[in-house]
Amino acid sequence: QLQASGGGLVQPGGSLRLSCAASGFTLDYYAIGWFRQAPGKEREWVSYISGSDGTKKYAGSVKGRFTISRDNAKNAIYLQMNSLQPEDTAVYYCIEMDFDHSGTAFPLGSFGRGTLVTVSS
Repeated sequence: QLQASGGGLVQPGGSLRLSCAASGFTLDYYAIGWFRQAPGKEREWVSYISGSDGTKKYAGSVKGRFTISRDNAKNAIYLQMNSLQPEDTAVYYCIEMDFDHSGTAFPLGSFGRGTLVTVSS
């Protein structure tokens, strides 16, 4: 499983960087994504980074504000979140993922521990 960390309380317009760490295996060749679940809402896909060529994809709601990256030397995936808004408040999870033939993101395996991001003044 992958474990997310780095969440916290931030004011609107602020920034946070989330980290995703793996235990027992290396992330180098895995396609990893971030999902989030806001209170009372279904879990939704946020971002993706491929394991092969570094392709990155973002949900429309975060495009231009969030940046996904990987550091193979540290065996970690990051999500830099800028210009945070109250609607970004959610528990964020990282997980191996893929897209189906229609382009819908889906997770592979079980979600591990998420990290809570709260955007509030």
